[in-house]
Amino acid sequence: METRVLLLTFQEVDARYGLGRAELRQFVDLGLLRPAPAPDTIEVEEPDELLPRLARLHHGLGLAPEAIDLVLLMRQRLLGLQAALARETARARQLENFLHGSGPLLGE
Repeated sequence: METRVLLLTFQEVDARYGLGRAELRQFVDLGLLRPAPAPDTIEVEEPDELLPRLARLHHGLGLAPEAIDLVLLMRQRLLGLQAALARETARARQLENFLHGSGPLLGE
């Protein structure tokens, strides 16, 4: 799956997601968003996922930008742990199938 990177102006982000210029500058300063070469523009991968999440955390829950950084970091960690758990569960299932004789035997 190819990741799209879009360039959005601060005005577009404000109109679509309700994040104002000052908030966006804070998010850029904290590294939550990447600045684009053009002034008042950001580069965003999957904007319809990230920007509404930022708006909900900031406006809906009233979190400070620094707290949002921590929440997003914990979310990434959780997603990584869930993926690792899924891989290990699949490996355990594969081993159980092999030990019960219903899996493929290597070397025959």
